This record gives sequence, C-alpha cells and structure tokens, in this order.
Amino acid sequence: MPRRTCLASRLAPCLPPVAALLLVAACGGSGSGESASGATPTIASHTAPGASESATTAPSPTALAFEPEMQTYALPPGSGPHDVAPAADGGVWYTAQRSGHLGYLVPATGETRQVPLGSGSRPHGVIVGPDGAPWITDGGLNAIVRVDPATSAVDIFPLPAGRPNANLNTAAFDGRGRIWFTGQAGIYGRLDPATGEMAVFDAPRGRGPYGIASTPSGDVYFVSLAGSYLARIDLDTDEAIVIEPPTPGQGARRVWSDSRGRLWVSEWNAGQVGLYDPSTEEWREWRLPGNDPRPYSVYVDERDAVWLTDFGANAIVRFDPETEQFIAFPNPGQPGNVRQMLGREGEVWAPESATDTLVVIRY
Repeated sequence: MPRRTCLASRLAPCLPPVAALLLVAACGGSGSGESASGATPTIASHTAPGASESATTAPSPTALAFEPEMQTYALPPGSGPHDVAPAADGGVWYTAQRSGHLGYLVPATGETRQVPLGSGSRPHGVIVGPDGAPWITDGGLNAIVRVDPATSAVDIFPLPAGRPNANLNTAAFDGRGRIWFTGQAGIYGRLDPATGEMAVFDAPRGRGPYGIASTPSGDVYFVSLAGSYLARIDLDTDEAIVIEPPTPGQGARRVWSDSRGRLWVSEWNAGQVGLYDPSTEEWREWRLPGNDPRPYSVYVDERDAVWLTDFGANAIVRFDPETEQFIAFPNPGQPGNVRQMLGREGEVWAPESATDTLVVIRY
C-alpha cells in the first residue's frame, strides 16, 4: 500500500514562528507525523560565490508556507527504477532498468503494470512527448523506444550500425517536434518521429554527454559529466556549442530549464547547483548543504523552484532561487539513490533506484 506522510510538522522546528504555524496548520494541528525515514527535513541558506553576506538570511514565511507531503509506492521487486515521467492521464511512467521494462503506476491505487521492451533492454531515461506517449532512451537496445500508451505497442528506433554501445542516457523534444538524445560514450543525436530519420554526432571532448533539456522556446541544451560543460545545440546546423561553467571539472550531470529559459545544472563533482542565463551569458553557482553533497539530478517545477537529488545527503533538496535557501527532504530508503526527477503541478516524482520505490512530494 502507498505510504503517506505530512512533512509540515517535521519542518516546523526548523522555521521561524510564523512559517511554522502556517505549515503545522496545513496538516491540521500541532503535528507528530514522521517522514517514512523518520528523519527531519532541514533548511539551510547559502551564499553564492561573489554574493553579499546579506543573501544569507532566515527562511521567509512566504517562501516556505507550502504543504509538503511525501508518499511512497512499492514497485515490483527487481525493477530498478531509473527515471520517471508523469503521464497526462494522472499515472506515472518509469523505466525499470534492471528488468528491462517500462512501468506505469496508478497513484490512486498503487497498482503497477510493466511493458517488456525486448531482449537485452536496459532503459535509462523516459519523457512524455508531444504525442502523449512515453519515449525511452534504452542503452541495452542501443535505441530510442516509443510505447503506445493505449495499446502498449513498442516501436524501436535503433541507432545507426556504426554507432554501437552509445550508452544512451536522456532525451528531450525541440520546438520542431524532433527528439534529441545523449550517449555517455561520446555522442548526441536526433530522431524525427514523423519520418524516422535519425542522425548521430560526435560530442565535444568525447565521452560524457548525460542530461539534456529543452527550454520553453524549444531550444535544446545538454551537459557532459566527463567533459564538465553545458552545450547548446544549434537546431539549424546540429552543432553543439560548448558553454563553460565557472567551476572547472564540476561534473555537470543533469540540466533543466525554468520558465524564463535559464538553465539549471546539477554539478556532481563540485556539490553545487549552477545557473546559466542565455540572455546575459552569466553564471551563478550555489553549494548544497552538508559535508559531501553529490547532486545527481535537477528538475524545475511550475513555480520555478529547483529540486535536486543529493546522493551525499541521501535526500531530495528544494532550492528557492528568490531566497537562496535549501530545504532537504530525507529519502525514505537508506540509501534511496534517487535518479532523475520529473513532476507536474503540485507534485515532484522521484525514483528510488536502490529500493524499487517511487516517491512523490506533494506541495
């Protein structure tokens, strides 16, 4: 059965009195509920390099007066969920990497079903395309895969024969309806679903392309973990144009766009979250709380709050760009090893790859 926990009472001791009262009231009383892990979410403020000390202030009641609730859903044993994508009908897709399936969760009941993707499948990323279907980057099949949400029919688009073992990672659609993807072996590519035409390109600096995202205007950016860079894809020439973050060797792992088209980057090696604004070509970076933060993925919600998964703290972390404050929500699993998050209005979904569990924080 799904397990639900209101987190407001656990956050309240960390907050200023006004914010604490707002959060506790949201849960209907003084509150004694615990998170599934029994740990207390923590709040911290951090000053960005070069910023004034005045940026580090007490948490704002307005910024923190939301109603956080965590719920967990058990998946079939051996699933190994890696990435997750909420579906338009209220369900949630997830890649079952260890078993070679695409999974689907019904949150209302906790029921799941799994679609086999083929012999040797090792699905990594999943997103929902403009057509409403889940699209998968499958490293085992060395292919882009589409699953029909109504019939569960599987369409496989293999990479060209000269591009074996690309170690496919993640994908994003551009504003022209084409899907772009990355491969850690040193490639990026595109597929036109309308024609089936696929092209694969050598990435700058070889190995490392990892996360990829599109902006509201339809531009596409990817990051390289091994190459430690952000890149913009020229949609006319297919060229990847490298954009250097301020911190050398930071290990850019995942990237996501906010509503203004700014790119947020999880910097795995540096323990930071980075922000690049294409309109000004300026960067900012913030270090996550804790002794050894390891931000794996990043997702920006509809309020432009930034969510990260921190392997070092075994937590999901929310960053408020306005107040420059972090809130850490401990993972239920010990460890949870949450990979890529995605969400929809009022919800952030996260796959615990180590525990065969999906976690949602509702706010």
